[in-house]
Amino acid sequence: MAKKPAPKTPAPKIKAAARLQTQTDLSGNAIPEIAEALNGLVADSYGLYTKTKNFHWHVSGPHFRDYHLLFDEQATEIFATIDELAERVRKLGARTIHSIAEIARLQSIKDNDKDFVSPGDMLIELMNDNKQVIKRMRAAHEIADKHGDVATASILENFIDAAEKRNWFLFEASRTGTDSGH
Repeated sequence: MAKKPAPKTPAPKIKAAARLQTQTDLSGNAIPEIAEALNGLVADSYGLYTKTKNFHWHVSGPHFRDYHLLFDEQATEIFATIDELAERVRKLGARTIHSIAEIARLQSIKDNDKDFVSPGDMLIELMNDNKQVIKRMRAAHEIADKHGDVATASILENFIDAAEKRNWFLFEASRTGTDSGH
């Protein structure tokens, strides 16, 4: 005869972790506003990273090597911003991105699921997306300035400069040459 399993004892209730206590002197209303702006940038950075890697994997044509390497370099740079932005949100004591679904809700960068995109269209699309991210970074910088958050503003200044450089490289790569080579 089979033994009946012993009745299960309920697991002890674990007390919920306390909200992250930060040592910031920013006002309480500054934190959610800054966090919302930064979380939007985290989502856009994931979107731009994924699209840049997509184009890196699928680029073809006579400039394949140059574009393949350019897109990979830019994707790596974009990916590096994600952690720093998300950690800044946590330093402020706020919640950051938890899932792909949340990224999809917050991102302003449109996905590109097309089977084929010409290299020229890839360059233009990434250029426009970088411009969108730059615009959103500038808006986040204004919010940080409004609240005297120089640390967030400083991070964003460096990221704006890097995004402008990415955009410049994409623009130059998208230009058509002349018979003189220029």
